[in-house]
Amino acid sequence: MSLRLQLLQIARLSPRLLGDSTDLVRQFLARQFGPEGAATDRGGKPDLYYTVFALAAAQALDVAVPTERLRSWLESHGDGEGLDFVHLSTLARCWAALGGTLPPASRIHALLERIEAYRKPDGGYEGDRKVAHGTAYGAFVALGAYQDLGRTPSRPLDLIRSLKRLETPDGAWSNAPGMKFGSLNATGGAVTLIRHLGFPVNQEVGDWLLRQLHPEGGFLAVPGAPIPDLLSTATALHALAAMERRIPSLVHERCLDFIDTLWSAEGGFHGHWADDYLDAEYTFYGLLALGHLSL
Repeated sequence: MSLRLQLLQIARLSPRLLGDSTDLVRQFLARQFGPEGAATDRGGKPDLYYTVFALAAAQALDVAVPTERLRSWLESHGDGEGLDFVHLSTLARCWAALGGTLPPASRIHALLERIEAYRKPDGGYEGDRKVAHGTAYGAFVALGAYQDLGRTPSRPLDLIRSLKRLETPDGAWSNAPGMKFGSLNATGGAVTLIRHLGFPVNQEVGDWLLRQLHPEGGFLAVPGAPIPDLLSTATALHALAAMERRIPSLVHERCLDFIDTLWSAEGGFHGHWADDYLDAEYTFYGLLALGHLSL
């Protein structure tokens, strides 16, 4: 099963905890798709990045999307010429999430060649061309794009080995070599990737993840961060599940309380306590986190 389908499978469980609020989320997601068929960013412009999250969340809750208009909009991007690494990946993921016929093999090949141009000498991937090493985020993004287009990156073991340089002395991962402390999203990405490819992860990593729980619920992006956020919370829960670590009842309760503080009656989720916006990205993370907490 691909990384995308694993996430979708969990997000589909979120109505168990959303209950009667599920319809509000459905209505919010339906409003994210603009006249072009794509989902819009926080400024109201159609955007591939937000579209892939809106599509994933809509699939999880069986929300109808403007398929034909969206397909035409995706076609307008061709093989991704002019797009950066993240948007190349999201173009691939949008095609897969939309379903139906994928682009012609020649276009898929050209799109993956553009993604492959971001591969680093250590075998990893990173969207910043100035950076000489791969990152956990880059590896996750690239592998997801390949899988969604029905392909596999060459030298997958090199992809795993590239993560070795990102390990930190505190038992986690960062997105740069030589860091003293890990970051949660790099650690969660590395754990998910390693486990997905069938390799073991030291159980002490799970202990590190659980130590990032904020006293009022939710997980911190880095040790000592002032407030938790929804991305880090969803990432931590997903990584712990990948390690088959049971979520302690106290963690479960505090995370539910935290997610509830980010919920809006408009149907979406805020990213953190200081976030005034609602968008498809964080709403999907809310569904993912709730899905894990419903198990």
